[in-house]
Amino acid sequence: MSTLRVETAGVLTTVQDRGRLGLAHLGVPRAGALDRPAADLANRLLGNAEDAALLEVTMGGFTARPTSGSWVAVTGAGIVHPTARWFEPGQLLEVPVPARGVRNYVAVGGGVLVDPVLGSRSTDTLAWVGPPQVADGSDLEIAGSAQPLPMDVPRLPRPGPLRMHAGPHADFFDDDALAALCSATYAVRPASNRVGLRLEGPAVVRRDQRELPSEGMVLGAVQVPPDGQPVVLLADHPPTGGYPVVGIVHPDDLWQCAQLRPGEHVTFRAA
Repeated sequence: MSTLRVETAGVLTTVQDRGRLGLAHLGVPRAGALDRPAADLANRLLGNAEDAALLEVTMGGFTARPTSGSWVAVTGAGIVHPTARWFEPGQLLEVPVPARGVRNYVAVGGGVLVDPVLGSRSTDTLAWVGPPQVADGSDLEIAGSAQPLPMDVPRLPRPGPLRMHAGPHADFFDDDALAALCSATYAVRPASNRVGLRLEGPAVVRRDQRELPSEGMVLGAVQVPPDGQPVVLLADHPPTGGYPVVGIVHPDDLWQCAQLRPGEHVTFRAA
């Protein structure tokens, strides 16, 4: 059996794939890689199946050694020219703290072989459904069977304002609330995580302070709690919520939320 022996797991390393879809009505978050383009690229570089499980490494500090020869690809934060690389048995694989961005993706040939839970190998950090958080000393079984494919590395999307559609609760806000949100600049708060990107800036003004009954939430929903500071719901968000939703971030722009550090600035524009 081929394994990836983790020496140091860093701040937060989890196993992710494309998430568990279609289970929100049962109260199960979707999970999955936060930076979907980077995760998809890592698997493509190795010729893996598009939904092969890989590792999401938050703020680096990850080291591991394969027990047998393995192809590895690292993408995401700070990686300018990602490629597939062959690692000999016992050779050190290191993901340092990135100079910019937050999350890296480590794919191995054939994928990380953990048991699926409810149809996915993703770790949900809200309810801890799926495989446990990767810890120092973990031995992760890997397939080691895929081969890199000759390919031109696709152009990854470039960062910019988060495109946003109007949300379903316009009557809870001032008439110009969406326009005001799109003309302001917000800073990422330290409490941000895989559940939500928490922002700080000009308050989004609510004219109706009633709380909503709990209802289903979608990925990218921009909730506004009583303090007026918006929260963009990400992959591990709860399936329900009680705060009004002023907007929905375009799915193609959500990857940026995975790479924003506390204190960095965020802007929106109408989609």
